[in-house]
Amino acid sequence: MTARLPLQRLPTAARWAALLAASGLLAAVLTWAGLPAALMLGPLVAAILVQVAGGVVKLPRPPVVMAQAVIGCLVARSITPTVITGLAGHWPVFVGVVALSVAASTAIGWAMSRLHVAPGGTAVWGMLPGAASVMMVMAEAHGADFRLVAFMQYLRVVLVAAAASVVALLFVHGGGSRFVGGVFVPVDWPQFAATVAIALVGGLVGHLVRIPAGVLLGPLVFAAVASVCGVIRIELPPVVLIASYAVIGWMTGLRFTRDVLAAAARMLVPSVGATVLLMAFCGGLAWLLVVLLHVDPLTAYLATSPGGVDAAAIIAASTKVDTPFVMALQTIRMLLLLVIGPPVARWVAGTLDRRPGGAIDAADIGDAG
Repeated sequence: MTARLPLQRLPTAARWAALLAASGLLAAVLTWAGLPAALMLGPLVAAILVQVAGGVVKLPRPPVVMAQAVIGCLVARSITPTVITGLAGHWPVFVGVVALSVAASTAIGWAMSRLHVAPGGTAVWGMLPGAASVMMVMAEAHGADFRLVAFMQYLRVVLVAAAASVVALLFVHGGGSRFVGGVFVPVDWPQFAATVAIALVGGLVGHLVRIPAGVLLGPLVFAAVASVCGVIRIELPPVVLIASYAVIGWMTGLRFTRDVLAAAARMLVPSVGATVLLMAFCGGLAWLLVVLLHVDPLTAYLATSPGGVDAAAIIAASTKVDTPFVMALQTIRMLLLLVIGPPVARWVAGTLDRRPGGAIDAADIGDAG
């Protein structure tokens, strides 16, 4: 008889209470330590711990959508006409850097598959940077083990977010939250209402056009245009930002279910090694940006980091970096990955299945089961 886990006996409300308490405690500790994005990383780690302890909870879709829309507006707040002009002149460098990062992730995934770390093309799908949810859906549709793809994708998001926060701490004194005026501050309610309206419209459009992170990118574009044109002043109270950071953290952490972790136990060390290798390569690309475009090292590192768009936005907003530059390169990578990622992954996975005489390696079949 299987022993019940510590939180498994608790009702749903008590599990949520445990998640909230653990999130608050960890966020407070990380904030006290001066770690950037502590208000996201604390809930993220808490969600993983609660899941492993049997406190499985389901995060409703509406709060996730609202949190991503808020992060989009947060990024839009830092976009100005001067910034847009500067970014437009560097698009060839952006595309080149993105193409190199996608090529590197594909090569690492191919090597993992050749070494039988993962069956078939699973490792290729798992290593493609960004757009994690899309990669999982596409991987399952093409016969890869979506559980392992989910593990690799979200393990990378966690490692990149943690590493980026540490790097930010080294480059910027005094990380943590930047709510210097306090959490409960006076709110310009008309501007806040206008911001909410823009976020809702942008999120709806982003959802309808069905692009990765559309509910984040839609509000980002709509709010940026409205702000640059002087239609609104983006108003985001600290309480709203804190709640959004927590939801984004939970969204990532709750993906690490016991089933996913059990299926991926054998892949943990190789996956961490592959992720570190990819992060090191992207660090080299960041150095090229510093040399070619003379941006500061932290901005370059966050712009090239192979994690999620929302995590990059939160970390960038929590530190003194060029947030529009970071989001511009992250967005270009995500859009390019949307176009070329699935065909590249299918092609590479196909080369792995081709053996002399058209046979398929029996080891792959056994692993896939």
